[in-house]
Amino acid sequence: MTTLSLLVQRWQAVTGRERQLVLAALTLVLAALLWWLGVAPALATLRSAESQRLLLDAQLQQMRSLQAEAKALQAQPRITADEARRLLEASVKPLGATAQLSVAGERATVSLKGASADALAQWLVLVRLNARTVPSEARLLRSANGSWDGTLTLNLK
Repeated sequence: MTTLSLLVQRWQAVTGRERQLVLAALTLVLAALLWWLGVAPALATLRSAESQRLLLDAQLQQMRSLQAEAKALQAQPRITADEARRLLEASVKPLGATAQLSVAGERATVSLKGASADALAQWLVLVRLNARTVPSEARLLRSANGSWDGTLTLNLK
């Protein structure tokens, strides 16, 4: 006899009440499988959708502000290397004795000794906006008192 015929024969030998109990257990197992495989993952996704949407909205706003900033920087007129050097020299003066500038061709090196973090951050923003240059190389060390020592190399072109 085949396995199927044995199962059918066994099923017919079971009483009506036992059949109902087996069918109820089978229904319960199928309902649990349907819940775990079909409904529960969908509910978890639905619950987390709002927080993910808020996170994505925040990222979109940040990207739009970066896009606007990039467009504003692109819209600025080009400046020459001499003008960039002059603006860079003017921007170093507020740092005082903590910074020394040396220019060789189209590369400028700023040596820092004891520059405060706030002053350095403001100077970097100023250099990016006015002289339209950013550091191409940075070798900075933070001292125990929170000031910065090292060199920044900028390309003026």
